[in-house]
Amino acid sequence: MSTSFERVSRFSVGYDTHEVDEFLARARTAYEGRDAGFSGNDISSVSFGTERGGYDMRVVDEALDRLSDAFALQARDDAIAERGEEAWVAELTRRAESLKERLERPAGERFSPAAEGEPAYDRTDVDALCDQLIAYFTEGHPMSVDDVRRAAFRRRRGAEGYREAVVDVYLDHVADVMASVP
Repeated sequence: MSTSFERVSRFSVGYDTHEVDEFLARARTAYEGRDAGFSGNDISSVSFGTERGGYDMRVVDEALDRLSDAFALQARDDAIAERGEEAWVAELTRRAESLKERLERPAGERFSPAAEGEPAYDRTDVDALCDQLIAYFTEGHPMSVDDVRRAAFRRRRGAEGYREAVVDVYLDHVADVMASVP
């Protein structure tokens, strides 16, 4: 399978072309309903090796974001068809409410602190994004899935910051809920 991704110069490092092509071929098969062992969650956890002259990382990452959105919309449509729109709205509301509960915690206490020497995100940066999410969930403040996915946080060490893995998983859930809203 060939993709239309741009390659970086042969002296620069990009994503491994074979790995990207194989992953996208599997994703396409799953999206068409022929690979039940693959889900939209596989997209957020994929990591590719690198090679000189490989695919432009930024372009591939943007394509993966769009693919993740497509899987979320497909899952939404399947859930509506299976259970009805009212049940789907109730489920989505429950998921959004569970996400909102964490946001209602005081700033600086929304996520667990990192252990000594463990990589962590700056609490102030993460809390600023959480404040934007509060406005999105409670006041309908405009915000997109891309705003969540492209959020960048300064790094801290240990208890000075929030544990990266916990924040990342939470933001993946937020993006999933946001992508499910038509």
